[in-house]
Amino acid sequence: MANHQSDGSTIGLSGTGRLTGIQGERSSPVSVPTLTLLHHPDLRRVGERALLSELPLGVEARLGRHEPEFSRPDATSGEPLADSHISRQPLHLRPTPEGGVVLSTAASRTRVVADGVPVSGDLAISAADVDRGVVLELAGRMVLLLHTLHHLTPPSAKTFGLVGDSDGVARVRADVRRVADLDVPVLLRGETGTGKELAARALHDTSRRRSGPFVAVNLGAIPPTLVASELFGAVRGAFTGSVQGQEGYFRRAHGGTLLLDEIGEATPEVQVMLLRALETGEVQTLGAQAPQRVDVRVLAATDADLEARAASGEFRAPLLHRLAGFEIWLPPLRERRDDIGRLLVHFLRRELAAVGEAHHLEPANPTAPLWLPPELVARLARYEWPGNVRQLRNVARQLAIGSRGLPRAEIGPAVEKLLRPMASRPGTIAEAAAPAQGRAERRRPSEVREEELEEALRACRWDLQAAADQLRISRPSLYALIEASPRLRTAGDLKPEEIARAFEECGGDLDAMTERLEVSRKALGRRLREMGLA
Repeated sequence: MANHQSDGSTIGLSGTGRLTGIQGERSSPVSVPTLTLLHHPDLRRVGERALLSELPLGVEARLGRHEPEFSRPDATSGEPLADSHISRQPLHLRPTPEGGVVLSTAASRTRVVADGVPVSGDLAISAADVDRGVVLELAGRMVLLLHTLHHLTPPSAKTFGLVGDSDGVARVRADVRRVADLDVPVLLRGETGTGKELAARALHDTSRRRSGPFVAVNLGAIPPTLVASELFGAVRGAFTGSVQGQEGYFRRAHGGTLLLDEIGEATPEVQVMLLRALETGEVQTLGAQAPQRVDVRVLAATDADLEARAASGEFRAPLLHRLAGFEIWLPPLRERRDDIGRLLVHFLRRELAAVGEAHHLEPANPTAPLWLPPELVARLARYEWPGNVRQLRNVARQLAIGSRGLPRAEIGPAVEKLLRPMASRPGTIAEAAAPAQGRAERRRPSEVREEELEEALRACRWDLQAAADQLRISRPSLYALIEASPRLRTAGDLKPEEIARAFEECGGDLDAMTERLEVSRKALGRRLREMGLA
């Protein structure tokens, strides 16, 4: 089937979602309704998709045991759902003039749940709902996402370590390819947990500097009084307590790449020094008589609104312009919902292997109970993920460890508490859906109960920004609540021997230490650096 574009080009869409008639790796701006598998009894098929290219042409699509065919973007052929629990009589998807879809279940015996709501008869799904993504559960066995692909990108052999095939991930990969071999600074932007450091590593590994060092420094984890010496180095005796010379991150990254994570946390003094280093290619070591030349490509990452900070004078506008030689935006997980199944299986495979139970993801007897419950995957797909991919990874770890030795993955208290506040998303499918995180009204800190505060912190694995988002309060308000709580501690309250003991028992795993000590991950990382354990 061909779709003719306004520029006269023709894009061919096969039934399996393959592209024909496109040269190179150019992304094609064509909005196509799509079904993506978030769960299938054969977990190897998770992530396969079927492009419903007939819907924009006014032709109805069908969904059943034998049609349509699903495939990965790089496959030459596909296969249908092929599960005996799915009726041979298909569901019907009829296009509406407004760009929406009517899902008709009347002719099929397949039990359907859409965004947590059982469907009987016809269900009208608006164009906005399709664009946002509607989670469909079929016969309690499969989970699909009905969504829109806006840019169809031919498959690429290089994934750069980025898991997923969504529009957003395809765009990030394309940006990495465009700028990796250029020696311009790159500003990586996106919410916490979206994978900015992973993208930075991809830029380095694909650049001409790949044989040189890749050095990452989190500016938010270094005490303000030490940032300058950590970045630019210091000679012995340059400041009180300086008993030996220090090389500094810029010199360690000589010939390679330096990632300045959380660049928005840089102090005004450090901003001035960074601007000079970027403009001259020289760094001034503290206590040294003359600057030194360094050959470093600088990448920066932030989840802050640097433009607003520049307007208020908190961040130097010239530095922002220097850092943003090219910008790459990392999409939040809620905007790449079709990747949730792919990411979940990816993380589960790693976590289950760590506990010696990787066999749970192997193809099972078709009649055997499913280890990974489809209803759990559906709930995860409807969640808003304020902590993004990092938060999903933590959930996979919780599932793998919490279900160790069990014949079926179980939703433990931590995951249940995580999903309960925001199990549904805004839209017309679930009329009683809770408001999306980040769009709901802010609460007064006094409204947050002590138990609710602790639950949010544990559910978000002590990611303070994610916990603040979940509680719908500001981050400073969260700090104040923690300080006022007699039952909570900060990383600054920990004794060095307690940190050292946890470091040894957890094998230096910061995530494991964070859960054990129950303090901010970022602040704990700062204490480790101060103690020389990082």
